[in-house]
Amino acid sequence: MLVVGFPVGQLQANCYVLAPHEGGECVVVDPGQDAVEAAREQLDNHGLTPVGVLLTHGHFDHVFSAGELCESYGIPAWVHPADRYMLSDPGAALGPEGRQLFDGVSVKVPGDLRELSGDTVLKLAGMEFDVRPAPGHTGGSVLFGTTTEEGGRLLLTGDTLFAGAIGRTDLPGGDHERMLETLRGEILPRPDDTAVLPGHGTTTTVGRERAGNPFLRGLGTSDDAVD
Repeated sequence: MLVVGFPVGQLQANCYVLAPHEGGECVVVDPGQDAVEAAREQLDNHGLTPVGVLLTHGHFDHVFSAGELCESYGIPAWVHPADRYMLSDPGAALGPEGRQLFDGVSVKVPGDLRELSGDTVLKLAGMEFDVRPAPGHTGGSVLFGTTTEEGGRLLLTGDTLFAGAIGRTDLPGGDHERMLETLRGEILPRPDDTAVLPGHGTTTTVGRERAGNPFLRGLGTSDDAVD
């Protein structure tokens, strides 16, 4: 599997391009601010054709370029319905002070915007993505899990889990208790060798975070283990 990650925008959010191999179809995950040219460069370098955009949550630093990218390639985007409003009103998720940043800013919403409802499996570009709800950072945060041909496990966590940290829960739509439930029920039960591709910062593994992430210590695990 080909996995290319690169930071974009002022907040250096990670955008990812995933494909079974070079020279075929792919998906783009979380194209945030100023992501179009960076994504197009990676697509051209690897001879890839995008068939869809996946959004881990609705914050502007992860979705800002989704509309433009989707229009350029004529492809749909997927987002959880609880975060859909953020794509057309990015300031709504930032509180009163943050909202001022988007006064007068025009945001292009994907013309074909599809909802992720409940647990589902998306089959795109020859890959399968297991979609799990992960509320806490936002009400509509999700995790995208997939496997490589060699049997490796990948988990795109957005701003739910980082290397050594977790996403903030103090913005509108955030909920600390729900975040802890997500970590306990959706992160900790996963195998240690699961590679974590976070929304910011460096890649890590579930095992590394289980051992060293201070926010995961003492949480235990939920009865709702992930297969």
